[in-house]
Amino acid sequence: MEFASSDPSVVRSIKQRELLNKWLRAAAGHRPLPLIRDFQPSRFGEELSDMMGFDVVGQGDAARFLITQEGATVTATYGNEHVEPASRTNRYLDDAIGPQRYANVIALYRACLTHRRPAYSISTVQDADDKDVSYERLLLPFGSGDAVEQIVGSYKSISIEGGFKIKNLMGLRPKAVPVILVRAIIDRDFVPNSASRQPSDDVIELD
Repeated sequence: MEFASSDPSVVRSIKQRELLNKWLRAAAGHRPLPLIRDFQPSRFGEELSDMMGFDVVGQGDAARFLITQEGATVTATYGNEHVEPASRTNRYLDDAIGPQRYANVIALYRACLTHRRPAYSISTVQDADDKDVSYERLLLPFGSGDAVEQIVGSYKSISIEGGFKIKNLMGLRPKAVPVILVRAIIDRDFVPNSASRQPSDDVIELD
């Protein structure tokens, strides 16, 4: 599946839209990439359980992603609760989730590096009770120069069928292999109609 060129409206989660809008504001003040220290979204603490942080080690296809922060919900989603909390960081993403799952997600991380823009995907997967769940992943790039040095990821799960089981949702059981519905690079910016937007919907336009 190719990556679509999209504007921020492709992001469905309200919380992820808020994070994206904060990234756009930070990017407007420091180009081509915002600095990680300038990224201070409101209510950030409430979102930490659904987020991960990475340092980018290497370049291009050889780049690896060193985990610097891993939220509790993300840990449960990938079935890594058996790993001691102190051991969940300072390890590489490919080691943490294994080669098969890494192969399913690496294209999005590399696209974020290549385009130096937020990358977004929606996948569908089934939980342990066969309920359909949408898994929404937003990657935000940061750096002091032209290359991406850090990535902040936000990961959201939602089901129209109501409550679902988060544990091992993105595991390796055959029925849990995710089906990708959307892959997008958010490289088109816009300012919503002021008559219809809420304060949290403000998006900074980058020329």
